[in-house]
Amino acid sequence: MTGSDQPAQYFRAGAGAVIINRDKKLLALERADAPGAWQMPQGGLEISEEPEQAIYRELFEETCIPESGLSLLASYPDLLAYELPAEMRSTKTGRGQVQRWFLFKLRTPDAAIDLNKGAEFIDWRWLSADELLAGAVEFRKPLYEKLFGYFRLRAEPGS
Repeated sequence: MTGSDQPAQYFRAGAGAVIINRDKKLLALERADAPGAWQMPQGGLEISEEPEQAIYRELFEETCIPESGLSLLASYPDLLAYELPAEMRSTKTGRGQVQRWFLFKLRTPDAAIDLNKGAEFIDWRWLSADELLAGAVEFRKPLYEKLFGYFRLRAEPGS
Protein backbone atom coordinates (compact mmCIF):
# COMPACT_ATOMS: atom_id res chain seq x y z
CA MET A 1 0.00 0.00 0.00
CA THR A 2 1.16 3.51 -0.71
CA GLY A 3 -0.14 7.00 -0.27
CA SER A 4 -3.88 7.31 0.31
CA ASP A 5 -4.32 3.51 0.12
CA GLN A 6 -2.76 3.14 3.57
CA PRO A 7 -5.06 2.87 6.57
CA ALA A 8 -5.04 5.75 9.00
CA GLN A 9 -2.48 5.52 11.81
CA TYR A 10 -4.79 6.32 14.71
CA PHE A 11 -6.47 4.31 17.46
CA ARG A 12 -10.25 4.60 17.37
CA ALA A 13 -11.92 5.59 20.66
CA GLY A 14 -14.26 2.90 21.99
CA ALA A 15 -15.91 1.19 24.91
CA GLY A 16 -16.29 -2.43 25.90
CA ALA A 17 -18.44 -4.52 28.22
CA VAL A 18 -17.70 -7.54 30.35
CA ILE A 19 -21.17 -8.94 31.13
CA ILE A 20 -21.50 -11.67 33.73
CA ASN A 21 -24.44 -13.79 34.77
CA ARG A 22 -25.15 -15.09 38.29
CA ASP A 23 -22.63 -17.92 37.75
CA LYS A 24 -19.87 -15.42 36.79
CA LYS A 25 -19.91 -16.71 33.22
CA LEU A 26 -19.13 -14.12 30.54
CA LEU A 27 -21.29 -13.13 27.61
CA ALA A 28 -19.34 -14.05 24.48
CA LEU A 29 -20.38 -13.16 20.93
CA GLU A 30 -19.32 -15.09 17.83
CA ARG A 31 -18.30 -12.87 14.93
CA ALA A 32 -20.18 -13.26 11.64
CA ASP A 33 -17.05 -12.41 9.64
CA ALA A 34 -14.88 -14.93 11.54
CA PRO A 35 -16.91 -17.96 12.69
CA GLY A 36 -15.29 -19.53 15.74
CA ALA A 37 -13.86 -16.19 16.92
CA TRP A 38 -15.46 -15.03 20.17
CA GLN A 39 -15.36 -11.61 21.75
CA MET A 40 -17.09 -9.43 24.29
CA PRO A 41 -19.35 -6.56 23.21
CA GLN A 42 -17.48 -3.43 22.20
CA GLY A 43 -17.73 -0.55 19.80
CA GLY A 44 -16.58 2.90 18.80
CA LEU A 45 -17.66 6.20 20.27
CA GLU A 46 -19.78 8.54 18.20
CA ILE A 47 -19.08 12.28 18.07
CA SER A 48 -19.70 13.94 21.49
CA GLU A 49 -20.48 10.56 23.10
CA GLU A 50 -19.00 9.53 26.45
CA PRO A 51 -17.77 5.93 26.91
CA GLU A 52 -20.60 4.93 29.27
CA GLN A 53 -23.21 6.27 26.83
CA ALA A 54 -21.47 4.46 23.99
CA ILE A 55 -21.41 1.07 25.68
CA TYR A 56 -25.12 1.16 26.51
CA ARG A 57 -25.85 2.10 22.88
CA GLU A 58 -23.52 -0.60 21.54
CA LEU A 59 -24.99 -3.24 23.85
CA PHE A 60 -28.49 -2.47 22.69
CA GLU A 61 -27.44 -2.42 19.01
CA GLU A 62 -25.48 -5.70 19.27
CA THR A 63 -27.56 -7.72 21.77
CA CYS A 64 -30.88 -5.87 22.31
CA ILE A 65 -30.09 -5.74 26.06
CA PRO A 66 -31.51 -2.45 27.37
CA GLU A 67 -29.70 -0.34 29.96
CA SER A 68 -32.41 -1.34 32.48
CA GLY A 69 -31.37 -4.99 32.02
CA LEU A 70 -27.87 -4.36 33.36
CA SER A 71 -26.26 -3.46 36.67
CA LEU A 72 -22.99 -1.55 36.36
CA LEU A 73 -20.60 -3.16 38.85
CA ALA A 74 -17.27 -1.49 38.05
CA SER A 75 -15.07 0.01 35.38
CA TYR A 76 -11.45 -0.66 34.56
CA PRO A 77 -9.38 2.26 35.94
CA ASP A 78 -7.34 2.87 32.79
CA LEU A 79 -7.90 2.94 29.07
CA LEU A 80 -6.94 -0.30 27.32
CA ALA A 81 -5.85 -0.64 23.72
CA TYR A 82 -5.36 -3.33 21.15
CA GLU A 83 -3.59 -3.11 17.82
CA LEU A 84 -5.06 -4.78 14.78
CA PRO A 85 -2.90 -6.90 12.47
CA ALA A 86 -1.82 -4.83 9.45
CA GLU A 87 -4.16 -6.67 7.07
CA MET A 88 -7.20 -5.79 9.21
CA ARG A 89 -6.56 -2.03 9.38
CA SER A 90 -8.73 0.36 7.42
CA THR A 91 -9.71 4.00 7.39
CA LYS A 92 -12.68 3.08 9.64
CA THR A 93 -10.79 0.93 12.15
CA GLY A 94 -7.46 2.72 12.03
CA ARG A 95 -4.61 0.91 13.75
CA GLY A 96 -6.85 -0.47 16.51
CA GLN A 97 -8.96 0.72 19.41
CA VAL A 98 -8.35 2.39 22.73
CA GLN A 99 -11.26 1.62 25.03
CA ARG A 100 -12.91 2.23 28.38
CA TRP A 101 -14.15 -1.11 29.79
CA PHE A 102 -17.11 -1.72 32.11
CA LEU A 103 -18.22 -4.73 34.16
CA PHE A 104 -21.96 -5.43 34.19
CA LYS A 105 -24.20 -8.06 35.69
CA LEU A 106 -27.11 -9.14 33.53
CA ARG A 107 -30.41 -8.45 35.32
CA THR A 108 -32.77 -9.54 32.58
CA PRO A 109 -33.52 -13.13 31.46
CA ASP A 110 -31.24 -14.64 28.81
CA ALA A 111 -34.20 -14.59 26.41
CA ALA A 112 -33.69 -10.80 26.11
CA ILE A 113 -30.41 -11.37 24.26
CA ASP A 114 -31.16 -11.09 20.54
CA LEU A 115 -28.48 -10.83 17.87
CA ASN A 116 -30.88 -10.84 14.92
CA LYS A 117 -31.10 -7.07 14.60
CA GLY A 118 -27.38 -6.72 13.92
CA ALA A 119 -25.23 -8.39 11.32
CA GLU A 120 -21.97 -8.38 13.28
CA PHE A 121 -22.56 -11.55 15.34
CA ILE A 122 -24.10 -14.97 14.63
CA ASP A 123 -24.22 -16.60 18.07
CA TRP A 124 -23.74 -15.96 21.76
CA ARG A 125 -22.83 -18.11 24.77
CA TRP A 126 -22.00 -17.91 28.43
CA LEU A 127 -18.34 -18.89 28.78
CA SER A 128 -15.77 -18.99 31.56
CA ALA A 129 -12.90 -16.52 31.26
CA ASP A 130 -10.58 -19.34 30.17
CA GLU A 131 -13.04 -20.56 27.52
CA LEU A 132 -13.44 -17.06 26.14
CA LEU A 133 -9.67 -16.56 26.02
CA ALA A 134 -9.29 -19.84 24.13
CA GLY A 135 -11.77 -18.66 21.48
CA ALA A 136 -10.60 -15.03 21.20
CA VAL A 137 -8.38 -13.75 18.41
CA GLU A 138 -4.74 -13.33 19.44
CA PHE A 139 -4.67 -9.52 19.36
CA ARG A 140 -7.48 -9.27 21.96
CA LYS A 141 -6.10 -11.83 24.44
CA PRO A 142 -3.68 -9.55 26.38
CA LEU A 143 -6.46 -6.98 26.90
CA TYR A 144 -8.91 -9.68 28.03
CA GLU A 145 -6.35 -11.15 30.44
CA LYS A 146 -5.91 -7.72 32.09
CA LEU A 147 -9.68 -7.33 32.43
CA PHE A 148 -10.24 -10.83 33.83
CA GLY A 149 -7.45 -10.41 36.35
CA TYR A 150 -8.65 -6.99 37.49
CA PHE A 151 -12.28 -8.08 37.78
CA ARG A 152 -11.19 -11.42 39.35
CA LEU A 153 -12.95 -13.54 36.74
CA ARG A 154 -10.21 -16.10 36.20
CA ALA A 155 -10.33 -19.41 38.06
CA GLU A 156 -7.98 -19.55 41.03
CA PRO A 157 -5.17 -22.11 40.73
CA GLY A 158 -6.26 -25.41 42.28
CA SER A 159 -9.97 -24.55 42.20
